[in-house]
Amino acid sequence: MTSAVLSLSALLAASTLAAPSAGAAPRNDRPAAAPAGWERVDGSELARFTGSDGSDGSDGRTQAPAATGRSASARADDSGTYALKSVRNGKFTATEKNYAAPNTGVLRARSAAVTGAWEGFAFEWHEATETYALKSLANNRYVAVEGNYTGNAQNVLRARSTGTGTWERFTLYYNEDADRWALQSALNGRFVAMENGYTGSLQYALRARSLEVTGSWEQFEIFQIGS
Repeated sequence: MTSAVLSLSALLAASTLAAPSAGAAPRNDRPAAAPAGWERVDGSELARFTGSDGSDGSDGRTQAPAATGRSASARADDSGTYALKSVRNGKFTATEKNYAAPNTGVLRARSAAVTGAWEGFAFEWHEATETYALKSLANNRYVAVEGNYTGNAQNVLRARSTGTGTWERFTLYYNEDADRWALQSALNGRFVAMENGYTGSLQYALRARSLEVTGSWEQFEIFQIGS
């Protein structure tokens, strides 16, 4: 599949942004308060940030090069498919659908480009809980936080679910000043980090393990993809 990648922003220097401590899963699956400097994004607000409501959405920021298309993005719901790029290593997140159990479908920021379904995710808004579910285009499974895993794999993100519950729900945050995005698990209240220091098969794995958004480890760029 040939995919066009539409950038939401020019690359900015990653900044250190404090967030309040987050512990157990929020009550009634509701997300915790937004961390300082970040705004919680729902299905309609994302259109305002990305410009798909008819505005240019750039706020003066440099648009993507012509080779990658225009910088407007569709609303992130069932009709929007996106790629997540780690600010830490500049790589796109891929679903490792060929990994053997128990890591089949683990998410890793390891692709230099969006080459197809492996790097694609549908963002589905859930009104009742005010959270998103991410569905991998690689295997048509929802991304879950593996809260029962132990060791270095605990709370790893894995595209393995056919339905959605607290394990598969995330709060999406946006920092307008830095033009960066962050994901917080509804299961444990932790922010998703990219494990840049890991080696082996879990190198660059995404894990919901950070109490704060401390910098580039927990920050992502979001790109719309299309055929």
